[in-house]
Amino acid sequence: MASQDNSVNIEDAAPAKAAKSGGYHHGDLRAAVIAAGLERLAQGDGVELGLRALARDVGVSATALYRHFPDKEALLDALADEGLRRLGARQAQAWLKAGGGRAGFKATGIAYVRFAHEEPALFRLSFTRQMPDRKEGEDGGEVAYNLLRAGVGEALPGTVDPDVAALHAWALVHGLAMLILDRRVDWDEAMVERVVGLTFGGVA
Repeated sequence: MASQDNSVNIEDAAPAKAAKSGGYHHGDLRAAVIAAGLERLAQGDGVELGLRALARDVGVSATALYRHFPDKEALLDALADEGLRRLGARQAQAWLKAGGGRAGFKATGIAYVRFAHEEPALFRLSFTRQMPDRKEGEDGGEVAYNLLRAGVGEALPGTVDPDVAALHAWALVHGLAMLILDRRVDWDEAMVERVVGLTFGGVA
C-alpha cells in the first residue's frame, strides 16, 4: 500500500475459463491456461502444473503455450500473481462492504485469513514464489498492500511509522493464516474475527 488513497479496484473478474475442449476465444490462450492452472490448484496437493498438462486441459499443443510462458517457472509466477490479485480484490470488497475506516481495516484482515483457508494451494503458491521485479501497477499484490497501509493510516492516524505498523498487521494475519493452513489452529471464523480485532490494541 504505497499510498493512502482509499479508492481501490474491486474488479475480480476471473481469467477466461478454460474449456476442456479448447474452446477459448482467439487471443485468450494465456487467460485460459491460467484458469486451467487455478482449477488444478483447487484440486489440492500433488496436482500436475506442467505446461504439457495444462496444454491438454485447454486443447492445444504444449508448443502453443511457449509464446505466453517460456517455461514452467513463468507459468507458476503468473498463477502466483493471479492469486495475489484475487486476494487484493477480496480485501477491497471487504473494505468497501464494511464502509472503510477501522471497520474496513478489520474486514480486510479477516478476508486475508479467509482467502488462505478457502484457497490454500493458491495462497501458498502466491507467497512462496520469488516474484520478479515489476513496474508500479503490475504487481497483483499492490491492491492488498495499498489497502493495508491505508487501513493503518485510518486506524492509527498518529502512527509515526505507518510502514512498520503495516508490517505488524500483515505479520499478524499471515501468521494466523499459516497456523490454520498447517493445522496448528482449527479454522473458526469467530476466533479469526476476535484475533484480527486485537490488532493495534483493539481495532474493533
